[in-house]
Formats: sequence, C-alpha cells, structure tokens
Amino acid sequence: MKSVTDFLLWLDNLIWGLPMIIILVGTGIYLSIRFRFTYQKKFLFHFKNTYAKMFKKAEGEGTVSGFAAACTALANTIGTGNISGVATAIVSGGPGAVVWMWFSAFFGMSIKACEIIIGQRYRQKYEKSMDEYVCDRSFVMKNAFGWNKGAIVLAVFCLLFGPWTCCVQTEAVTSSIKEGFGVAPWITVIIIGITCFLTIVGGLRRISGFMEKVVPIMAVLYVLAGLGIIILNIKQLPEVVVLIVRSAFTPTAAVGGFAGATVRDAIQYGVARGLYSNDAGTGYGIIAHASAKTDHPVRQSSWGWGEIFLDTIVICSITAFTILSTNSYIDSEATSGALTTIAFKAAYGNYGGMAISIAIAIFAWTTIIGMYYACEKSVNYALGDTKVNKFAMPIYMIYYLIPCLFFYNIKADVLWAFTDILTAAYVIITLIFIYAKRKEIFRLFDDFWYRFLPAQKRGENPPPVMFHAGKEK
Repeated sequence: MKSVTDFLLWLDNLIWGLPMIIILVGTGIYLSIRFRFTYQKKFLFHFKNTYAKMFKKAEGEGTVSGFAAACTALANTIGTGNISGVATAIVSGGPGAVVWMWFSAFFGMSIKACEIIIGQRYRQKYEKSMDEYVCDRSFVMKNAFGWNKGAIVLAVFCLLFGPWTCCVQTEAVTSSIKEGFGVAPWITVIIIGITCFLTIVGGLRRISGFMEKVVPIMAVLYVLAGLGIIILNIKQLPEVVVLIVRSAFTPTAAVGGFAGATVRDAIQYGVARGLYSNDAGTGYGIIAHASAKTDHPVRQSSWGWGEIFLDTIVICSITAFTILSTNSYIDSEATSGALTTIAFKAAYGNYGGMAISIAIAIFAWTTIIGMYYACEKSVNYALGDTKVNKFAMPIYMIYYLIPCLFFYNIKADVLWAFTDILTAAYVIITLIFIYAKRKEIFRLFDDFWYRFLPAQKRGENPPPVMFHAGKEK
C-alpha cells in the first residue's frame, strides 16, 4: 500500500507540475483575451442573467431551467473542495496557494463558459428512454467529431472511474462528523448511502429540483458563518492578507504543525485545488448545462462567471480566511475537512464544530449527487437512447455508491492525489475540445453579442438559437 501511495503522490506531482499549470492557465488567458474579458468585466450583465433570474421562467427548449441546471453544476462545484480542498491546499501549499486559486479562477471563467457553449451546441435529446437533453465529453466526441468508437471508450472510462472521485467527499464528511459529533464513520456512510440513492433514483428533475432549494441556502449560511469568524478576528485580517500575498511569491517557513511550502507548492496546490473546486476545464460544465432551457447558448454561458465567482472568489476565500485568521493550520496537524472544523470550533466553540460538520456533510452530499448525474451521462451514451439504458440505471447507481461507501478511510492526501490524476485526464480532453472547436465557440459568442443581443434590444424578437444532436434548430 505504501508503494501505491508513493506512486500516486509522485504521479500527482508530475502531472500537476509546471507544464499542466501553464497549459491550463494559458488557455484561460488566451480565451479571456479573445472574449475581450467579457466574462470578467461585464459583472452586471452576467449577474442579471444568472442569479437575478433564479425565479423567472426559462425560455427556449431544454429539460430544466437555466438556474436548475446551474444548481446541478454548483452541487459539483460548491462542495468539499470549498472546505476540505482549500484546507488541503493551505496545508500542502501554504497560505500563498489562495492567490493562485484566485488567479486560476479569474481566467477559468472563460474556460467554463466555453464548456457550457459546447454542451449546448452538441447536446442530444433522448426521447425513448428518458425525455431529456443530454451531453457529455462522449456526446461531443461523436456529435462534433464523428468519432463513435473513441466516444464509447471515453464513456466507459468515465463511468468506471468517475465514481472513485467521490471518495474525497465521503472522507471529508466522516472526518468532520467524527471531529464535530464523535459519530463513528460507518454510521455516517450508511446514512449517506441511503439518502443519496433515494435522491438520484428520481433522475434529473428530482436532482435539479432538490438542488434549486438546497444549494442557495447552504451557500448563504456557510458564507454568513464564515464572515462571522472573520469579524471575530478582524484585527488579524490585514496580517492574513499580507501573509497570503507574500507566501504566493516567496517560500513559507515551517511553523507549528505546518511543515512549510515552496512557491512551486503554492502554485501547484492552489491551481489544482481551485480547479477541483470550480471545475473549470474539467468538462463538467458541458454536462450540467446541456439540459438547460435558454434562448442562446452564450446566454447560458454567463454561468461561467456565476459559478466560479460564487464558488472560488466567495466561498473558497471565506474558508481560507477562517483557517488563516484562527491559525488553525499552525496549531493543528489536521488536514482536509477536520481542519476547517477546528477553525470553526476556535471561533464558536463546540457548537461551531458541530455546525461546520453538518455543513461539510451537506456540501459533500450534494456533490456526490451532482457527480452522479455527470457519470450517468456516460452510461447514457454507452447504452444509447434505448430501454436498456432506462433499466440499467439502478444497477449503475449501486456501483456508483460503492467507492464512496467503502473506500472513504484511505488517507486524504492519497484520495486527493487520485482525484487530481483523474481530473487531469478530464482537463486534457476538454481543452482539446475547446481548441478544436474554438471557431464554432467564437462564432456563437460573436453571434450573441453582435447580432442576437442587439436585435433583442431593438425589439426585433429574434428566434432562439438552439441545437439538438449538433444541428441548429
């Protein structure tokens, strides 16, 4: 087991070295320049087309509203990556990792927007088995490139290995619940298994409907609780800010339970944990937003800003400041979700530890469900729009839950290393899609901003731009 652990950690460091960081961040910079920083600077427009339309009726064809689709995506992004992922980034990369999380998130908005556009452009409607618009990397490979055999191989790879990334979610829940309530991990995983199965068995409409209610509430409550800790430690805030910025560009010395970190560590763990948290470049945006009702793919891509802003700029930052302002990363040798739990205990006492344990449990629970939806699309592609697809799903649900229910007790750093490696594979595939179809992405982007939107403002009511199986409708 030690040999396997050492190999995974070595491979993780190799993959997420300088080349991957340059490719990923470089792509974000390239796309942002081509989009004229539209997803970063048009704050008011994107807000009006995302959070300000949460309760408005959606336009166009699709399975669920744009907001419901975004909540399904946010269930993936707003999860333990915001809590245990940030804690792991600070423990492994030092306080400076936070700067590199922000940096990758800023340019990642453009990457996420491209994923959403691709998902809408190459989606397909399954009418026989589920009455749902679907898309994932396999659908894109088939509908955009015509490579069916490669798409099947990719689908099988994703449906087999995708569930194993959920081990980090269960590990975070069990460690945090044990820290906050002293509950045995096996009890926690049984509850997770039963409740997750009862939710995902209802399909997309139940999943997205539930996420519409849970995700906004849990996000607001967590932000308010984190802001409370920052206010209680407001005198330390300037010092924390200086520490974060300085550590991003200079090595951080070892102190207390913190072993120290190099600048390379800060960059590597900041970008990797930031990516895992907001999913920019992983291709999950393709999956979640393909089902959305919208009058133009580029309008839905506003969630490229909306998801990353809420996930990384707001929630991840809140977690980082709570850990650093309470010095939890120095005073304790804990990692993952347990470290954030200790930070809340330091501020609010035992009740704080209990509250964050519950928050982590809910975050992880919704992420497990959101990740299931992503893996399910690979099954849908592999089996096609057939009755077999419909009847096979309960069997896959059981397989999906096996890793997170039985392999949660592996060390957190090993789980994160495996997740990083699998995420890197997704990133490479997604970036290939973006570069290969960049002309079509740019065509749709220009069409929205220079034809469709101006025509709407003139009151011309242009017809919606929608796609089905790669063909414009």
